[in-house]
Amino acid sequence: MAVTRRLPTVGALRGHHFVHEAMTDPLIRAYLNKLESEEILPTVPEIPGVSFQTYLATVMERFSNAAVGDTISRLCLDGSNRQPKFILPVILERLDNNLNITGLALETALWCRYCLGNDEAGQEILLEDENADCLKAWAKSTFSESTATVWPELFGPLATDTVFLAEFEKAVDKLQRFGVTDTLADYVSGP
Repeated sequence: MAVTRRLPTVGALRGHHFVHEAMTDPLIRAYLNKLESEEILPTVPEIPGVSFQTYLATVMERFSNAAVGDTISRLCLDGSNRQPKFILPVILERLDNNLNITGLALETALWCRYCLGNDEAGQEILLEDENADCLKAWAKSTFSESTATVWPELFGPLATDTVFLAEFEKAVDKLQRFGVTDTLADYVSGP
């Protein structure tokens, strides 16, 4: 479970500079809580005596601490290295167990949207990644084509997984039609 892997892109897309600012955004907070509680925590092996909900609340409060002064851009560094390590394995595990991946597909679509290089208000986002040019090309292709695509070298087996691709395409379509804020609100208020 790593809130730090899900917070940066959505925080950047909503125009936040500091992590604690993003954590005061009720929509981001609700999105993180729902995604972590419904799709991430169920994949974490039980540890006797440990409440993952309490741990999640503690982590979210820690990220809300303005005294830390951490930036969204620092947490966004090197996404092409982090996604395959922290996000994609959880998607694969959930798919292997025939579990819902709507929120995780949305997280991946939000990251792709982030790779376009501008936030929801049109302000430039600096994409600091060794694969920045490839990521921008992938994002432009995904958000301009009629069918969303994934980068096979990065996504591995998910690049051909029909369930993941369908969920990813739905999330991209929602982001294109409704924008980041309304898509997040729809996810948060959904079942």
